[in-house]
Amino acid sequence: MVADLLGRPLVKLQQPVRSGASPAEITNAVAGLVADVLATAGVDRKRVLGLGLATPGPIDQTLGALVGPPQLMGWTRVPLKDMLAEATGLPVTLDNDATAAAIGECWAGAGRGVADFAYFFFGAGVGGGLILDNQVYRGGSMNAAEFGHQSVQPDGPECYCGNRGCLESLISPKALVAATGLADYDAVRQAAADGDPAAVEVVEAAGAHLATAVVNVANILDIDLVVLGGHGLRHLETRFRDATAKALATRPLARSIRTVRVEVSPLGADAAVVGAAALVLHTTYSPQVSELLSL
Repeated sequence: MVADLLGRPLVKLQQPVRSGASPAEITNAVAGLVADVLATAGVDRKRVLGLGLATPGPIDQTLGALVGPPQLMGWTRVPLKDMLAEATGLPVTLDNDATAAAIGECWAGAGRGVADFAYFFFGAGVGGGLILDNQVYRGGSMNAAEFGHQSVQPDGPECYCGNRGCLESLISPKALVAATGLADYDAVRQAAADGDPAAVEVVEAAGAHLATAVVNVANILDIDLVVLGGHGLRHLETRFRDATAKALATRPLARSIRTVRVEVSPLGADAAVVGAAALVLHTTYSPQVSELLSL
């Protein structure tokens, strides 16, 4: 996607990739898309500030490498940042897809003007991004806000991370498909939207688990806003938002002072790609306070 300096999308292209594609194949495909989208937008490559790349975590930010993301088998310490910079000739900014989406919300979505908010990202799993005091919070290893790996059911199913009852293991697309016995995630979402009792029951249970995780985050961080987004949320927005809003109105300790708002991302399924472009803008124009103090 090509975005202007206000973070507004100008042109977007997308391309499916072969399951099991290698890092080299993905790099070549992305480089080709970069060339195509710039040509479509009529933008000279010399005018491009940089290329933002949003990927699943965990990420080693120092090396610009993906460190064994669970959804990408065989991608162990892949130096994707350098690979893509070499393939495109552009400076590359790499970040977790959920963190990128949170940054996108700052620039062009529900988080504009909000100093403290949490972003819950629904894709193949459940990720998160944190904006605290108008800064992206990444933590010591630069992989903070893994909201999907809160244990919300101690005796729940085992998660690939080694924990039990993780939010992701209970409400991910794979988990909801297994719980309903339907063919795929689209069938689950459509059945719930159509009011199928079994699908509605499963989705409402997922919303209750999500609400517990959101209340935990609100109690710990005292945020002002929770944003729900990502392509995996489609057709479930209302149920998940309503369950979360009800919990935030009745359960956080500070509810008598103010109610934490919850909003569905206006960026929809494009949250991560808008965020990827916004990564470049955020890195260039919104330096961390610690960097300013070191000058």
